[in-house]
Amino acid sequence: MEATGRTVLCACSAFCLLFILTEVSSELIHIDPSVSHVTEGDSVFLSVKTNFSPDKADIQGTWFHTGMSGTNTRMLVTFTKTNEICNMKHCDQLVFNNSTFSLEIKNLNRKDEGDYHLSINIKYDNKPGDIEKEEKTVRVTVDVPVSNPAIEKSPSYAVIEDKANVTWTCSVENGTRVMFKWLRDNVALGPSDRYHYSQDNSTLLISPVRKEDKGSYHCVASNPVTRGQHSRAVELNVYYGPYNLEVNSVQGLRTGEVFTINPGELVFFECQADSNPPNSYVWISKTRNATQIVTEGPRLEVRSYRLAQAEEYLCRAFNNVTQKQDEAQFTLVVASLGTGKEKHTQEGSSVSPLAVITVCSFFVIGCMLLFFLRRTCHPKRVLMSIYNKPFSEQKRPHRSGHEDATEDFGIYEFVSIPGKTESTQASCRSLARLESIQDMHTTIYDVIRHVPETPSHSLLK
Repeated sequence: MEATGRTVLCACSAFCLLFILTEVSSELIHIDPSVSHVTEGDSVFLSVKTNFSPDKADIQGTWFHTGMSGTNTRMLVTFTKTNEICNMKHCDQLVFNNSTFSLEIKNLNRKDEGDYHLSINIKYDNKPGDIEKEEKTVRVTVDVPVSNPAIEKSPSYAVIEDKANVTWTCSVENGTRVMFKWLRDNVALGPSDRYHYSQDNSTLLISPVRKEDKGSYHCVASNPVTRGQHSRAVELNVYYGPYNLEVNSVQGLRTGEVFTINPGELVFFECQADSNPPNSYVWISKTRNATQIVTEGPRLEVRSYRLAQAEEYLCRAFNNVTQKQDEAQFTLVVASLGTGKEKHTQEGSSVSPLAVITVCSFFVIGCMLLFFLRRTCHPKRVLMSIYNKPFSEQKRPHRSGHEDATEDFGIYEFVSIPGKTESTQASCRSLARLESIQDMHTTIYDVIRHVPETPSHSLLK
């Protein structure tokens, strides 16, 4: 008995589930929801798809329109399987398809946007007492294209940073559901604690204004049927500063806040700061006893010979509009920078002066050695000396004694000098030497030629 009850319960559950799934999945009519945004003046086609056979049933249906506010509902078309009746006020605007129950609305305007409902009653021929009802709804929005936006700034004049607020307003003459976007120097503005937007971004409040807010502003307007329309650009001028005050000089040597210059040198200093409008500058000399205004303007000229000792200077920049000022102080010292500059040059140069001097020294020494060798060992002289030697001397090997009488062959001179009892023997060097001896009243007796006799040949005849 329990098994039977369980079987019945399971069968009922399966039937109920099948019924629910069938109800969920079954759909008599379907309207394409893709027509959500339509441009004013265009047409919209509400396409209907049926999941039953209209030929085997009696059909009665109606198209209704309800405004966006949910009120003012009006009947557009009432139809059966054989005929239709349209609202006389809208017949020229409506085109109804009797076979598919689709509806086309032409020349749409803002009054035509809202919800369109299709309600249908179906009575099948084989089921006289059963009537099925179904209703579908689709929303149509009619958008007006966006015209070129206009931009306004309040106040219209330049403002001072940290003391003023600026309100930007962007508006269009035509357009529905318009969204606005703000750009500065063609870059979209991101979120900031000082930027406050309206719901549709048509208004931008900058509070307070700062230096980084200056630039060229414009807005971009768009809606679902119009791409971004750009407004003209409007400049925002912000008075600020002075910021980043600096004192610089291209002369002397700087170490922190101390400038060192050579004695007798004329030095120029430049004082610069970021400011709008430009700053006014004052140079002040500070001594132990008092301060003195030296000059006005961004440039200072100092003659070092007028400085008896180290002296402190101060550059003061003042913005007349923002009423803000900044100061930069430095000390000026007069000292010789010869060593320091040479060291700086050596460190900054890729070739050391010492290396240059060394190379030059080696080059000079090499030139001197070459000159000396050329004077002592001139190739022409060496060749001439070898050429002038007797042939027998060039060929004869070196010996220490007189192994052969032919070695005694040569020319001998006998010289007699007045006052001397002994004759002196000398070897003949040259004819010039002989003439010089004759000039000294010497006497040449004979030239003895000793020619060794050989059986086959004699050098003298």
